[in-house]
Amino acid sequence: MGRDGQLPLFETKAAKVTHLPEEGEVGRWAWIGLFLSELWYILYWFVIMSVRWNPIYRSTFKDRLTQRYEKVLPRIDIFVCTANPMIEPPTMVINTVLSVMAYDYPPEKLSVYLSDDGGSCLTFYALLEAGQFSKLWLPFCKKFQVEPRCPEAYFSCTTPEPHYDDPLMAKEWSTIKKLYEDMKNRIESAMKLGQISEEARKQDKGFEEWDLVSDPRNHQAIVQILIDGRDGKAVDVEGQPLPTLLYLSREKGPKYQHNFKAGAMNALIRVSSRISNGEIILNVDCDMYSNNSESVRDALCFFMDEEAGHEIAFVQFPQCFSNITKNDLYANSLNVCMEVELAGFDGNGGPSYIGTGCFHRRESLCGKKYGEQCKKEETRRNNNERIEENASLVEEATCKVLSSCSYEDCSQWGKEMGVMYGCPVEDTLTGLRVHCRGWRSIYFNPERKAFFGVAPTTLLQSLIQHKRWSEISYCLFLLAAPNCLPTLYYVSIPSICLLKGIPLFPKISSLWILPFAHVISSSCAYSLGEFIWFGGTLLGWWNDQRMCVFKRTTSHFFGFSENIMKQLGFARSSFAITSKVADEEESKRFEEESMEFGAFSPMFTILATLALLNLFAFVGGIRKMIMDAEARVSDSFLLQILLCGVLVFMNLPVYKGLFFQKDTGRVPYSVTYQSLALASLACSVALY
Repeated sequence: MGRDGQLPLFETKAAKVTHLPEEGEVGRWAWIGLFLSELWYILYWFVIMSVRWNPIYRSTFKDRLTQRYEKVLPRIDIFVCTANPMIEPPTMVINTVLSVMAYDYPPEKLSVYLSDDGGSCLTFYALLEAGQFSKLWLPFCKKFQVEPRCPEAYFSCTTPEPHYDDPLMAKEWSTIKKLYEDMKNRIESAMKLGQISEEARKQDKGFEEWDLVSDPRNHQAIVQILIDGRDGKAVDVEGQPLPTLLYLSREKGPKYQHNFKAGAMNALIRVSSRISNGEIILNVDCDMYSNNSESVRDALCFFMDEEAGHEIAFVQFPQCFSNITKNDLYANSLNVCMEVELAGFDGNGGPSYIGTGCFHRRESLCGKKYGEQCKKEETRRNNNERIEENASLVEEATCKVLSSCSYEDCSQWGKEMGVMYGCPVEDTLTGLRVHCRGWRSIYFNPERKAFFGVAPTTLLQSLIQHKRWSEISYCLFLLAAPNCLPTLYYVSIPSICLLKGIPLFPKISSLWILPFAHVISSSCAYSLGEFIWFGGTLLGWWNDQRMCVFKRTTSHFFGFSENIMKQLGFARSSFAITSKVADEEESKRFEEESMEFGAFSPMFTILATLALLNLFAFVGGIRKMIMDAEARVSDSFLLQILLCGVLVFMNLPVYKGLFFQKDTGRVPYSVTYQSLALASLACSVALY
């Protein structure tokens, strides 16, 4: 009131960033939660930018490596891990094995080890066939400089026509392809039968090991050297030496923890130390074939560098996939992460170990700390040193002991030695531990990609994979998994408040809308530009944004929650293998970029519930704008309505799966009913 009880002639309002609704005011706690979410995103942005500020892009000089060190190149041990022949087909596994056997590297210094945690005689049979085929495949690759050296990938992308000007090449191409197809058919026939024929069993005494195996989770250690590089008779059809090839299925027992892939890797480290003892170890997943035969030499350019090579523990190559569709429906390519963020880590002490496509210095994996002694030993090491033992003795005695269940009892394996235990994301923990011991790492992203794998072809496979990756809450930026909490808040609370009539954002008529508009527009523009710069498309960017929300509200939420439960002692580690097999209809939908649901999952219940909640809120908000136009509802609620609209547009594939899709890829009816009930309940609470 003015003087003498008169009404004032003007009014002053103070708008402050620090404004907090009064206690008891409607929407106070919703506003506080939104404010805390914004603070979290600011912190996350600063962490991301601190990594991106100093990216490093490297190149190698392999010709100089050859000139200086060709005669003293170190031995390389290559580990390939598989666990289930039903979801990781043996034909895919042996293609990976053959691709790394054919590296452009002295074969007598290469040893390839296949760890089969499924303990399957079918996988052993496939590897036996691959060993025989390698006698023809390796000389063919080296004679004609074949790339890639994965038979399936090579024959699927080439034809004999371009080689008609070289009759010898065309003839050998056709011959090798026929031999490969014959081998593939034999393996697939055995897979369909589920057993090995008696004729095939007679080819190798190793099949006798399976006479004692009744359960893949309870069996003795199986070690078979299929090609012994120490044997002068192990040569290809042109008389050139072959790499060592070994099959290992470590002992399994119901009373022992086997520690998933980490346990398999540690068994391979021990077994390989008795057979080839390569100074450098490469590990690849069974679906991650070599696409570049010179990757070994690329890695050695870093390890053998005179100035800084002694301080490098591992060289990490990017994870790439061969089956990415044009618009990358499930955001599997991770292009921005591989091209920008890991290069940024390289400028800050080096990237972490990401589980595959990584060359390790053996001593760094075995628990050794970096120091001056490493540099001295580097200059004194005898690269020709090799453990020489009788092959049968190694196979039947020493290696079986090294891969037994009880070998690690009361030891430092999985703690201070080898790959670390206690988490499905064993690679990240191991990389961090290596860095803590003073070692550095290198990220190398060559123009020709080093490895190609198989990306998930369904939504559930992708979400399960990211759930496993997020179970270590400080993965990548130390804050990735906890991002689920502010994201869940942002996609649910503003919608509920819109239904309840509680504004959370500034009015459109207020100048405070400008910071929001600036942040939204600039971040979207930068993200889109960056995505397209690295080979993406506009629709691909939108799919990436959708999957970011999907992963944060499901995969990261479940992974983060399970990690907390595990730390409190209420849960144990589990490991879900991503299937590499898809039926014909599923593959067709993937190629058409139609989202695949199909199976029941609580993750789908969360996605569908949030999608329906935002749909109801969006419809309610539009109705409120139309019905109460004079009350200027749009001025107070436009940003919330736009947020719901964006989320509705983002969830169009979910609505299609819920109500319109009629094939086996639709959302299960049980998920539809549950999500409808939960979304209706949330709306009822908001309205009443």
